[in-house]
Amino acid sequence: MSQHRLQGGDLQNDMILLSHNRKVLRKMSSLTEMKEIFYTADAVCFDVDSTVIREEGIDELAKFCGVGDAVAEMTRRAMGGSVTFQAALTARLGLIRPSYEQVQKLISEHPPQLTPGIRELVSRLHQRGVQVFLVSGGFQSIVDHVAGQLNIPTANVYANRLKFYFNGEYAGFDETQPTAESGGKGKVISYLKEQFQFKKVVMIGDGATDMEACPPADCFIGFGGNVVRKQVKEKAKWYITHFDELLKELEER
Repeated sequence: MSQHRLQGGDLQNDMILLSHNRKVLRKMSSLTEMKEIFYTADAVCFDVDSTVIREEGIDELAKFCGVGDAVAEMTRRAMGGSVTFQAALTARLGLIRPSYEQVQKLISEHPPQLTPGIRELVSRLHQRGVQVFLVSGGFQSIVDHVAGQLNIPTANVYANRLKFYFNGEYAGFDETQPTAESGGKGKVISYLKEQFQFKKVVMIGDGATDMEACPPADCFIGFGGNVVRKQVKEKAKWYITHFDELLKELEER
């Protein structure tokens, strides 16, 4: 009797192991497919804050304008998903109210810090003839500065635009930009595919808004080199912590 139970238990264990192996094989197959898409991509879109650069632009601007703690608290609430991206952006900017002079001063005195490995990766993609885009919920003036450091044309930058009065005071932001609303990054990628007839577009970023852009992106690569977002780490089929991993992927073929 006990022998039959043992055999039954062995069978059950074998079934569990088989199921696990199938899942592993599926994941490996899926990862192999994603690596192939990355290697043959026409275009690669990068998020900027906490991906291409080490910090969050809006938080740095808030600190510079003396309202860092209050805005950080708003950011935490916004990350919980209880408010729309545009509502959260409106509230935070309404608190910061940055002047044109403050934004320029931030860029010159505390320029964005590039994430290690990004310069080499973008350079390698350019050498391969891949179009590189920066798609960000951050601010155009800051993202343009980052693009300049990476030899990315400003025409390939999609970000939010701050508005100022003639005297340089804060006048709001351009709410018509796709990156100003939830799901905006996906809209940008759909536009790029339609406009340039790209067959394969890859999205790389640290946040949920980046992950949600796939589809229409053909592949999403989660990035945790600056900050780890639990949801992204758990759900992304391909997750990296250093851009050297992608550089290696290009060099090994």
